[in-house]
Amino acid sequence: MRHIEPEILAQSKSPIRTRSGVIIVGAALSLAVVSALATVPGQSSARQAPRLVSEPLSLDPTVVADDGGAPFVRIERIRPGDTMSSVLARLDTSSNDVVSAIASSTEGKAILRTLRAGRSVSAAIGRDGELQAIDIPRADGSLFRLERQDGALQPNEDDATLGTVTRMGAGTITSSLFAAADAAGLPDAATIKLAELFGTDIDFHSDIRKGDRFSVLYEARTRHGAVVGVERILAAEFVNRGKRFAVVHFEDADGSSGYYTPEGRNLKQAFLRSPLEFSRVTSGFKMRLHPIKKTWRRHTGVDFGAPRGTSIKATSNGRVDFVGTKGGYGRTVILKHRNKITTLYAHMSRFASGIRVGQPVTQGDVIGYVGATGWATGPHLHYEFRKSNKPVDPLSVTLPEADPLGKAELARFLPMAEQRLARLATLNFQLAGLPTD
Repeated sequence: MRHIEPEILAQSKSPIRTRSGVIIVGAALSLAVVSALATVPGQSSARQAPRLVSEPLSLDPTVVADDGGAPFVRIERIRPGDTMSSVLARLDTSSNDVVSAIASSTEGKAILRTLRAGRSVSAAIGRDGELQAIDIPRADGSLFRLERQDGALQPNEDDATLGTVTRMGAGTITSSLFAAADAAGLPDAATIKLAELFGTDIDFHSDIRKGDRFSVLYEARTRHGAVVGVERILAAEFVNRGKRFAVVHFEDADGSSGYYTPEGRNLKQAFLRSPLEFSRVTSGFKMRLHPIKKTWRRHTGVDFGAPRGTSIKATSNGRVDFVGTKGGYGRTVILKHRNKITTLYAHMSRFASGIRVGQPVTQGDVIGYVGATGWATGPHLHYEFRKSNKPVDPLSVTLPEADPLGKAELARFLPMAEQRLARLATLNFQLAGLPTD
């Protein structure tokens, strides 16, 4: 009988039993058994009884190591309409003290109110199903962490165990983007960002086809060495119907960051159409009967209906020009942007932490939360877009383009983009089974 390496046995998925230092090999010898039962033309076809063969082997005790009962790390994406309880249900943990532990602090209560769809919660769960630790994303992208200590979940703000690692992933579409991304081991947060980055060129509901390809270079956030989230995508490519699209992340000298084509064209819109991620328009830019004054007057903005506490985002880069209570607007923030443009956000329940006059804001920053202060009959956001102090319809106005890279920044961007895309090209060759040198 030929010698079987212990490493092969250790990797076998077939059951292996040990007794008195003897390993009984079952499925690992299936090919040998089949060979013994095969017949040759002209030979007797009488069936031979299979024989059980055993052979003592000296195994290195380090080949199969006990994990010491280490917890499993599970990651679950927050979906629209989720509560913490529904996320925990999908994480499959038997612990029933998680929500109460989070809600025991003021910050924890705020986090429960502002869970953001698309971000991911990671949890370390023991073999008995008890949750050992959980990381929940805050509005600013940092993590709120609870760890079980002496049987109880306690906040832990120790950043010493946090880190980042650069990862790559690539896949080919066979049924859907998420199925291909799962097969490639790509986190949901990276997949969502991928769809967002290419969403202006590709309709992921109708345009993708079997055989489309993608590759991603991304920076993952880790804790104790385990991936707990996605920091950002550094570069990505998507081939749709044979047409190639590519984006590269770049941070300029002022610390502002965005995504650009390989040639340096800015993909970012100067202004978002809506300050809310999930909402509906309840009143447009038109004449209407005022719900409180009961008189016809022009509505100089757009109302977005959303639950109380929903995060309100700055629609563009700018500076805070006003923060406070403003008559019928209630709690209001006004931002000043370039080209004599201002945006107004009214009826807030409260302002985001640290919002003050003169503070710079970046597109997508949370500046407050939906409420019903001032002249409001229910929770919603009143949003105005003004050019030279004249209100215009934010849903129909032609929005300004984002600033292009200057010459100095472009000179820094191009070689970095070439380097990152070269890494993706190597990954694509490996995926296709082609030589890379």
